[in-house]
Amino acid sequence: MAKITKRVVDAAESRDKDYVIWDDELPGFGLRVFASGKRSYVIQYRAGGRSRRYTIGLHGVWTPETARQEAKNQLGRVARGDNPAEERELDHKAITVKELCALYMADLEAGLILGKGGRPKKASTAAVDRGRIHRHIIPLIGTRKVKDLTKADVNKVMKDVMAGKTRCSEKTKKLRGKSIVRGGVGTATRTVGLLGGMLTYAIEAGIIEHNPAHGIRKPKDRVRDRRLTEAEYRILGELLRKAAENEKYAMTVDIIRQIALTGCRRSEMIGLKWTEADTDSSCLRLNDSKEGASIRPIGLPVVEYLEERMKHHSGSYVFPGPRAEDAAFGGFANHWRQIFRKSTLSDVTPHVLRHSFASIANDLGFTEVTIAALVGHAKGSVTSKYIHTLDTALIMAADTIAGYIQGLLDGTEFKQTAYALDRDSRKAALARFLHKAANGNDLEERRAA
Repeated sequence: MAKITKRVVDAAESRDKDYVIWDDELPGFGLRVFASGKRSYVIQYRAGGRSRRYTIGLHGVWTPETARQEAKNQLGRVARGDNPAEERELDHKAITVKELCALYMADLEAGLILGKGGRPKKASTAAVDRGRIHRHIIPLIGTRKVKDLTKADVNKVMKDVMAGKTRCSEKTKKLRGKSIVRGGVGTATRTVGLLGGMLTYAIEAGIIEHNPAHGIRKPKDRVRDRRLTEAEYRILGELLRKAAENEKYAMTVDIIRQIALTGCRRSEMIGLKWTEADTDSSCLRLNDSKEGASIRPIGLPVVEYLEERMKHHSGSYVFPGPRAEDAAFGGFANHWRQIFRKSTLSDVTPHVLRHSFASIANDLGFTEVTIAALVGHAKGSVTSKYIHTLDTALIMAADTIAGYIQGLLDGTEFKQTAYALDRDSRKAALARFLHKAANGNDLEERRAA
């Protein structure tokens, strides 16, 4: 034994087998000499009734002096009950973000990842999640250990996606198909939201104890705040009338108008089936919306449109594809771009129409709960679970909003921008209702005669 110094290390000769020179001043500290000639600094200690060896590092990277100081630090931890060798072993076994993604996606495919309402995520949502994982999360932090992730790491992911560092163009499975990944504020916000959900999944799996994504301040998605002004509604109406002159765009124009008049999501309107259109009850009974099964009140302009279209329909879908097979219309996205591309509304999206519907409803004085029921927000889902026959108030609201928006699309300039329930209007409406209720049967009999 000898004190391990540079002279001792330089003089250490390789043998047929590895051996250790132990330090005579610091018990447990040693120099391991390999048969290859490499030398590394180690400590040896007992933990849990067994002898454990911990490698500090190679000579050259470490000097005898720095290695000795590190040995003191680690042996001090041992004295306090820690086990450096076991911790390193666990660290080596710790999964990476990429491995966590693989586990998450496997459970996603198996329907074990729950979304809103405690239901398995829909196939379309799962596809979007996979895209964000492969295009943003894995490229940015795939090699990082999950247990080592910090709030700063998550924040950097968000900023990198916002800055477009994951921007790329890639081929899809479709012939000549191409997917353009741009990044931006909205993508960054939703990517960090997904990452936060995956880290919660990691907590439930016992991989980590705390979620570093919690408390991250996400930027507001400005696209989601965009709404049409009344003047822009009139511009939109003119734009749609011009587009409808081309037979190619006729169905797309109809879909756009119905999204504007109902506040439905694009996918809900394009995928609408005749079995879901209940014109007698003035509603859509959607079987599979973002919030699950959902009942949506629709205004009279929409009811009349559906009734007229129903006279000439064939197949399951309200807006069928042009080919013979029974499928929903598939050219909407391309047509939308072509219609709006050179207009002053080039920044408008189908979601803007949905948000604008809710905004008009708010302008007209309807409550948040009523608006939620009309557009199928989660806060209105309680109502949707138990109602089978819609109440008059909701149908009146749908009539009012759809009628108002239709007027704007047709070029009307309204002088009154709030739905006024003044005393005289209420009295007149009540008188009409009572008169009809009292004399309705007699009137029907006279008409029949």
